[in-house]
Amino acid sequence: MRKIIIASHDRMAEGVKETLNYITKGIGNVHALSAYLTNTPVKEEVKGLLEDVGEDDEVVVFTDLLGGSVNQAFAAYLSRPHFHIIAGINLPVIIAVLVQPEDEYLTADQILNAVNEARQQLVYVNDFVANMPKDDEEDE
Repeated sequence: MRKIIIASHDRMAEGVKETLNYITKGIGNVHALSAYLTNTPVKEEVKGLLEDVGEDDEVVVFTDLLGGSVNQAFAAYLSRPHFHIIAGINLPVIIAVLVQPEDEYLTADQILNAVNEARQQLVYVNDFVANMPKDDEEDE
């Protein structure tokens, strides 16, 4: 089983999960962790999310900030087999991972490809539009 966890400071993870469910019609085993909304330490919240994960299960965690406390709480589990963390949440990377077949474990190459494709979705639109080729018909 593949478990997808979206984790952030405050409520960002919940919003991303809701948007993801809207776009993908709720496919996948997706969970959200919104840290620091209660007095429960993040490490305990992470431990609770991972309690039902078996040795043969795969976990893909998406966190908001590289090096942030939420990311660090999950990094303690990197020695587990089939455990992946991607920092810098955005919908394209989550969707790219979510639609991968679950009959095999994700490879590092598949994850790196998803990350690279998602990077291409980060665009300064003002510059993008300014550099679009002009339509020949507009010149006539």
